[in-house]
Amino acid sequence: MTSHPSLMGRKRRGTPIHGWIIFDKPVGMGSTQALAAVRRAAGAEKAGHGGTLDPLASGVLPIALGEATKTVQWVMGGAKRYRFQIRWGEATATDDAEGAITEISAIRPPDDAIRAALPHFLGMIMQVPSTYSAILDNGSRAYDLARAGTEVTLEARPVRVDSLSLIPTDDVDHSLFEVACGKGFYVRSLARDLARYLGTVGHVAYLRRMAVGRFTVERAISLDQLGELGHIDGLSEHLLPVETALDDIPALALTEAEATLMRQGQAVLPERPADGTRIDQLDQGSVVAVSACGKLVGIAKVDAGLLRPMRVLNL
Repeated sequence: MTSHPSLMGRKRRGTPIHGWIIFDKPVGMGSTQALAAVRRAAGAEKAGHGGTLDPLASGVLPIALGEATKTVQWVMGGAKRYRFQIRWGEATATDDAEGAITEISAIRPPDDAIRAALPHFLGMIMQVPSTYSAILDNGSRAYDLARAGTEVTLEARPVRVDSLSLIPTDDVDHSLFEVACGKGFYVRSLARDLARYLGTVGHVAYLRRMAVGRFTVERAISLDQLGELGHIDGLSEHLLPVETALDDIPALALTEAEATLMRQGQAVLPERPADGTRIDQLDQGSVVAVSACGKLVGIAKVDAGLLRPMRVLNL
């Protein structure tokens, strides 16, 4: 469900505001539209989003403002949690409700059979992305080729599923699930494959993203709230720090002198602190969030005992 981050407004005039807004994207709105709406409301000069969410899906779309755009890739690589509904008995061209029905089945799997099948889809599994996905096939997006009538053949890829559970309902034609997964996972592909495993067909009828890393739907603001709050003065209480995107990577403190060198693009050998993380405790190639005097300086990589800057933030 994710793709390359969308950045916009690099040369537009606006307020130099830095941080994250968790937007609860409604069904029918594209991720680029959502990004534009939040940027306008904040009056921000630069914005980006942490992973595309399909127009037919709703839920968490993290919006980076200002210098937070430099941390987008760490959000995109984070774990995600979805709630979704499978419509049994109907396969579609797109594996969701948007596509034409391509196959039907009278089989409706009972809950006990569904629960028994779920462990087959846990852990590291091989998954073939949906034909209507943003995966590149010979330099073109798979969905563009599919819509043009070109045959698309995508290879299975390893993806991670951390948890998968059935939420009981009384609807025989539909089943509700919640899944926690890693980067590159397609819920539509899971619905297709789970249905096939159970001897029937199915597609995703409803999809809501509940969390992206530390960004959860409980802290998200809706489109209506966005309109009510207006400018950044109203949004400020919903603005999360830039470093929220970096909660899952180690943090390392520098002296102000070391931070100055790093801001100039130079590698540094940090002093050994009395407490906190030390560079000699980190593996070669480790990525760390670097700060000085309580302020985030940037993201760096451990290279031959030195810290080399990857992204320097101007906060």
